[in-house]
Amino acid sequence: MARRPVALVAALVLVVEAVGLAWLNWFLGVVVDNQQMSLAGLDPHAMTVGSWVAGGLIGLYLLLCAGVLLRTGLRDRAPGGLGRTVLISAAVLHAVLGALSVGLAGWPAFAFLMAVLGLLVLTLVAYGEHAREEGEQGSDGTPTTAAANGPSPA
Repeated sequence: MARRPVALVAALVLVVEAVGLAWLNWFLGVVVDNQQMSLAGLDPHAMTVGSWVAGGLIGLYLLLCAGVLLRTGLRDRAPGGLGRTVLISAAVLHAVLGALSVGLAGWPAFAFLMAVLGLLVLTLVAYGEHAREEGEQGSDGTPTTAAANGPSPA
């Protein structure tokens, strides 16, 4: 199955997205600072710092998601509970941002966010519970612990 390349491509796309969003927030912070723009009386310097902090945090979050996907793809094993939760939250984030981006940034931004959402969902489904029950194998061809222990009693 092509789940390993999908996880690795998703990791690469998230790294590119993290760098792009961090750069965009840095650029917007510089523009606000240079123009001394204010929104509803807020301090322009506070808006600049807020933009930089938000860009850094979203960049780190996306790099964390990319790390989970990279580990998943390299080991060819499903992410653990915390990793799976992080990937699900990233999928929800991309769905919400995709819905908002249609009106704010246009259809190309929507298409990109939906492509990333598709990669995340495909990775989550490919490494889901059903794959473990069928006898998931590692990269060396040996069964993983779930397959070696037999089907789960349910």
